[in-house]
Amino acid sequence: MRSRIREREGRDAEPTAGVIDSQSVKADAVVGLDSRGFDGGKLINGRKRHVVVDTLGLLLGVMVTAADTGDRAAAQALLGQVADAHHRLALIWADGGYTGSLVEHCLATLTLVLAIVKRSDDMRGFVVLPKRWIVERLFAHLMRTRRLARDYERRTTSAEAMIYWSMTLLMTRRLARPRPSRA
Repeated sequence: MRSRIREREGRDAEPTAGVIDSQSVKADAVVGLDSRGFDGGKLINGRKRHVVVDTLGLLLGVMVTAADTGDRAAAQALLGQVADAHHRLALIWADGGYTGSLVEHCLATLTLVLAIVKRSDDMRGFVVLPKRWIVERLFAHLMRTRRLARDYERRTTSAEAMIYWSMTLLMTRRLARPRPSRA
């Protein structure tokens, strides 16, 4: 479905660029202690969803971990999976949480350029950052799915499947939408 949407939008079927980010969500009582953690930055006890999307906001890969898992550690494994599945992928945009040795690892091991989109120090309040809004829009779509507003799944694989399910709903809606006529 992803390739059909991309071709419909006038893009190549396989993406060459993407965006990575993570989202911490509260976990329900059924989530075991083995896959639950505390994200000190956002003060959330639960799980963290790490996602990679293409430039149209279509999901390329997802990994659900305990909330105390670092972004760089999860990104290393997730980007390896995404690079194996999408061979034309060459550029990934990320926020400042992905700096450090991950940039060199991506370039040397995965032949991916990890471009860090940083917020400048003189900005105050909410500012839309280039390319970063794409993945934030996906998180907004996920939160509109009631089942994903909180993590209710016992296993992380089930939580990942729910994210894929929500993305499938979004993609079928995009495919069912009539094409705009070009004047």
